[in-house]
Amino acid sequence: MPTFTPREIVSELDRYIVGQRAAKRAVAIALRNRWRRLHVPEPLRDEIAPKNIIMIGPTGVGKTEISRRLAKLSQAPFIKVEASKFTEVGYVGRDVESIIRELTELAINMVREEEKEKVRVRARELAEERLLDLLLPPVRAERRIQAVGGEPERAVGGGPEVGTRDKLRHMLREGKLDERTVELEVTRPVSPMIEVMTPQGMEEIETNLKDMLQNLLPKRSKKTRMQVPEALETLAQEEAARLIDMEAATKEAIRRVEQSGIVFIDEIDKIAGRGAVHGPDVSREGVQRDLLPIVEGSTVNTKHGPVRTDHILFIASGAFHVAKPSDLIPEFQGRFPIRVELEALTQADFIRILTEPENALIRQYTALLSTEGVTVVFRDDAPEMRGKEVTIDAAYVRERLESILEDQDLSRYIL
Repeated sequence: MPTFTPREIVSELDRYIVGQRAAKRAVAIALRNRWRRLHVPEPLRDEIAPKNIIMIGPTGVGKTEISRRLAKLSQAPFIKVEASKFTEVGYVGRDVESIIRELTELAINMVREEEKEKVRVRARELAEERLLDLLLPPVRAERRIQAVGGEPERAVGGGPEVGTRDKLRHMLREGKLDERTVELEVTRPVSPMIEVMTPQGMEEIETNLKDMLQNLLPKRSKKTRMQVPEALETLAQEEAARLIDMEAATKEAIRRVEQSGIVFIDEIDKIAGRGAVHGPDVSREGVQRDLLPIVEGSTVNTKHGPVRTDHILFIASGAFHVAKPSDLIPEFQGRFPIRVELEALTQADFIRILTEPENALIRQYTALLSTEGVTVVFRDDAPEMRGKEVTIDAAYVRERLESILEDQDLSRYIL
């Protein structure tokens, strides 16, 4: 885990998010505490639970972006879910345990890509050899030739053929063979044409049945013609997959989920009750009670093995326009001890958002248009329209929509 101090974490978040100092400090301390926990004696380490955070603020002020940047900064498995998409067990909808299963899948993909990068050079070398076999099929190491007027004599292979292969390899690396086409035999698993339906809460059984059926069916091979660069990349991916120890990668992924995973639960206010004890509020409270064991710390069974949630960091957020944080059940509130209120954005904040962050929209559009050779310059007074009158008349509309009006198919949509 990167060893950023809280001050460095806030400074990094400042590069992308305007304002919201309190929220940045809260997540920075939460992230630093994870690093601290890994350096305390082991008996005490398991007793230190993460301090989950609940963010309160209107839409668009940066709640999700803070969490996403935090996960990227910590290189941790991260998943964003919407609380309103889940329902209480017994109702039609998604099971809350699927959050952890999806997070585990994301972590496995993350570790797999890291492992592929480690073996990238070796995989590329092996892919080159396979591609050269396609371009220049290897001759047998020994072959018999009939000498004129004499006994058959043994000729040792590897003379001219080796020289030709080395020449082809050199041409391949210089890109001189990019226009050539080769025929590859690509193997793909066959998806079973069977839909397995299981009750809510038993999605893991459904997944395992599908995987079992897929393994029982024979894999389908198909010959495909592709150009040399695409073929090289395809072969390199195959070789990298062979070089990776997937069992070790899966164990590492589960360890990362358990020790550094981050779950961002948006729209948490949508599952808060509003004082009623019947109707939809019952289901909302049911979702909270289903989420509670996962937030408190429990074991979720996945197809890759059991995953413990004791040390996963949960960040919840909501606008709370109608409901209040106190409308959440007390047990759920207690599992989010850090509460941060984000400030509404002002006009000055919007101008800063457009101009200051490294991924600011103005910078994005300037870069996009520069690819066409167009230079766009935004002056400081461009967002400011106060005191100006803009008249939308027929001439103004005709000027802006002239090209569309000329298109007969589109003109009928213009009033």
